[in-house]
Amino acid sequence: MQAFPNPALNLDGGGKAPALPLGGMGIPLILFGLSVYFWESPIVYPIKLLTVFFHELSHGLAAVLTGGSMHSIELTADQGGLCWTAGGSWWLILSAGYLGSLLWGAGILYMAAKTRLDRELVQFLGVLLIGVTVFYVRTTAGVIFGLSFGAAMVGFASQFGEVACDQLLRYIGLSSMFYVILDIKSDLIDRAVPQSDAYRLAEQLHLPSMVVGVAWLILAIYVAFLVLEATMKAERASKPR
Repeated sequence: MQAFPNPALNLDGGGKAPALPLGGMGIPLILFGLSVYFWESPIVYPIKLLTVFFHELSHGLAAVLTGGSMHSIELTADQGGLCWTAGGSWWLILSAGYLGSLLWGAGILYMAAKTRLDRELVQFLGVLLIGVTVFYVRTTAGVIFGLSFGAAMVGFASQFGEVACDQLLRYIGLSSMFYVILDIKSDLIDRAVPQSDAYRLAEQLHLPSMVVGVAWLILAIYVAFLVLEATMKAERASKPR
């Protein structure tokens, strides 16, 4: 009797997905290290602005989820951002900026490591960027960024395969998580920025801004460590179809 291969075992054209270093985290870690080294380079600028986008969107989503509303988002060319909301839980809305963008990064990284929906997730993020930009972003720099970066992600997913999309998602997730840590440290540990979310939250709670900053920083580092540890252990070939 002639044996035929089981079709269910034919992955990506008849074999396993290519083995990548450090459970698929090798290339994203290298890219992130280069990003930190070239932090002021224009090449890294879109990733920084993407994290600001996640930050402001998280404020708006927190308002909506706690009974309020999101009116508009402002993104500026100098990586500034503002989300106009009404109603909702003020302390959750203020907390949602830094911690929300941290969770966006963690979620993207985790999904990339644990599923084979990499192309679909890149497309989803691209469509999300475009949709939020059309309906909520009200600054020229923000509109240009949201539409161009969103279109670029949709185009990337249509032109490249699962592995390339997986590596892009891991890099975006990693960068978003650690950018939040650097941002919290810059705004609250190195110096007190009165316009920052944590500073305003500390005023409402009658606490020193340093206390809120340290608490958020510890939580951000802990979440980043847990997610990074989980993804480092994940084997690409073990992803379910």
